[in-house]
Amino acid sequence: MGQQRAQADASKRASANAFFNQIPWVADDVQWGRRDYWATPIEMLGANGGDCEDYSIAKYLTLAQMQVPAGKLRITYVRAPRLRQAHMVLAYYESPNADPWILDNLESEIRRGSQRRDLTPVYSFNAAGLWKAKARGAGHRVGGARRLKLWSGLLSRLETQLRASSGS
Repeated sequence: MGQQRAQADASKRASANAFFNQIPWVADDVQWGRRDYWATPIEMLGANGGDCEDYSIAKYLTLAQMQVPAGKLRITYVRAPRLRQAHMVLAYYESPNADPWILDNLESEIRRGSQRRDLTPVYSFNAAGLWKAKARGAGHRVGGARRLKLWSGLLSRLETQLRASSGS
């Protein structure tokens, strides 16, 4: 059963990564008129554009809806010296201390974190918490993700959007 689950999760990761990576990259100041804005997947699809946070969040929420255990998924803020800026990716951990698979809008191939020497993790989060990264691996928990103002705002907008679309 574990092998089948792993294969199913890998297929779902590949599908979500390929689907969202088709959407054009657009900077927040151009798309939303703000320096930093975390769009919901509904907003990203409606605007037909997004940046790295939007891709990572859309992949996270999509995979969670596809029954990939949310505890295996972490939206990860990284340093990307090659880009000369901060960047965000989605990490999938097969187990808590595993070398994660990295879903990135800049690369279509999903590779292990250890193969992504161009990225240095800073922190990661999901619905269950917020972690400060250590050199490699899952890091240590430093609290709840609601501490992230942009994440809290996104969740509130998403809840409103889902309620509106269901007619409630």
